[in-house]
Amino acid sequence: NQLSALGTGPVSKIYFAKKLRGQAATLERLRVDRQLEEALTHGPDPLHLAAVFGLDPKTAIRYAENARVLLATAAEEQDPARRDEPKGRNGP
Repeated sequence: NQLSALGTGPVSKIYFAKKLRGQAATLERLRVDRQLEEALTHGPDPLHLAAVFGLDPKTAIRYAENARVLLATAAEEQDPARRDEPKGRNGP
């Protein structure tokens, strides 16, 4: 929420349970999820990811590209006009 977003305290049990959706909670999975969430929230900017998490540039680019694909897919799913358009060239 707005109050806890700026803090550094632990996440609630409800958030934790929702976020992992029954998956095994490993430190690696939590780290990857946090980095991808940052890329989805602040935009797929590899420089931002590298600065925030101290990532290698190649790793930051990979996360940014994954976020870009997820954001594009989400945008296509929410745009009903584009969903019904035929694929390929529209000739006269």
